[in-house]
Amino acid sequence: MSAWTADELAELDAASEIRVAGSRKDGSLRGFRIIWHVVVEGALYARSVNGPDAAWYVGVQRQSAGAIRWDGHEREVWYADDSSHDDDVDEAYRTKYGNGSPTQALNRAPARGTTLRIDPR
Repeated sequence: MSAWTADELAELDAASEIRVAGSRKDGSLRGFRIIWHVVVEGALYARSVNGPDAAWYVGVQRQSAGAIRWDGHEREVWYADDSSHDDDVDEAYRTKYGNGSPTQALNRAPARGTTLRIDPR
């Protein structure tokens, strides 16, 4: 597994949103969707505000592979379920996006159960 560079993590942390896409069985990418994300302890995390039935989330779960785009960059990634830092992810969302209703939705069920760590390939 590859690792994010310090510059990539800084850019991702500063970006207000990223675009994510899952891979199909043939390796082609599904459509990119805009989501909110956070960087916690040197890793990139995201959740589905609409829970586990959201189309983008279902798409990335199928192959656990895909790509993300941010600020003119694109990187192939792996998506992995990872609830090991959920409390830190909650706090990172509040710090980055405030504590309005979208953040509150991301930090409670069913969205909280969709925490993904996004690792570069």
